[in-house]
Amino acid sequence: MGTFLVFMAEIANHELTEPPFLHSGGKCLRLPHMSANEKHKNSMFSLLFSDKDILRELYSAIEGVQLPSDTSIDINTLSNALFMGQINDVSFTVGGRLIVLLEHQSTINENMPLRLLMYVARVYEKIIDRIKLYQTNPERIPEPVFIVLYNGRDPYPEHTVLRLSDAFRDSAGLRAEKPGEPALELVVHVYNINQGYNVELLGKCETLGGYSVFVSKVWEYRRTMDLEDAMKAAILYCIENDILKLFLESNSSEVMNMLITEWNLEEAQKAWFAQGMDQGINQGRAEGINQGRVEGRNEGRNEGREERNKEVLDLIAKGYTLEEIQRELAATVHG
Repeated sequence: MGTFLVFMAEIANHELTEPPFLHSGGKCLRLPHMSANEKHKNSMFSLLFSDKDILRELYSAIEGVQLPSDTSIDINTLSNALFMGQINDVSFTVGGRLIVLLEHQSTINENMPLRLLMYVARVYEKIIDRIKLYQTNPERIPEPVFIVLYNGRDPYPEHTVLRLSDAFRDSAGLRAEKPGEPALELVVHVYNINQGYNVELLGKCETLGGYSVFVSKVWEYRRTMDLEDAMKAAILYCIENDILKLFLESNSSEVMNMLITEWNLEEAQKAWFAQGMDQGINQGRAEGINQGRVEGRNEGRNEGREERNKEVLDLIAKGYTLEEIQRELAATVHG
């Protein structure tokens, strides 16, 4: 999820208190109750891919290899990661020789190489004994692999490569000659996992294919239903069609809590951004009288964004719904 406001999961105060009922064609299905942990830092994606066998299957499908069933998978995702923040979803080592950093995104983010650079440094700190860094013999470390799985609504290619060096500022005139290769590079492979894209990849990993179907069904039902009903309908569809059936039956309430939090925040951020832009433009115009229209407008936009960011986080912490957040923001803008 993509992209997202940075906040700790503890402030997310939307929790289902009763097991959800799903209705379809006269059928009523009461899903097993599982109260969401108020301190969980997972998204549905990271919860789904927290199983070692599934990660082995996923890596094999992406890399086009067939890992033996006894290949060791060690999950080393940072335990204090921010929910929907700047830390990636899952990291794990394969056979002790590769370290895979896996990120799920619903919004295109060109800064992923930089974000993953900072993350992988922290992962290496976690898995390497610092004492060995001061030995004269080289310390062998797992080779990193960086993968982003995208399933947002904006058009995006099946496969894209993002490079850290593309973000470097132009250093022309500061060096005697342009080096052949950058001194530091990080390559991220982005795969579009929406329905109709990377069909072979989704077919090789049943869990990833099922996740893609589930998200597409939520979007489909969202056209005619509110968010919670759309999610219930998508869960029912997948259970009835044996898609992620065991996972959804076992974690239905927790999945609902996670998704409602993620999706409400994404919509709240859009509302915040649009209204913050309005306020910033107005403020920028006023300041532009003395400072110049362009400078004032830019400064006003930045201040409006920062102010709205704080307001949204405060309202979420107080348990406001999306509609209540939108009303509060609108009242501030027009008050």
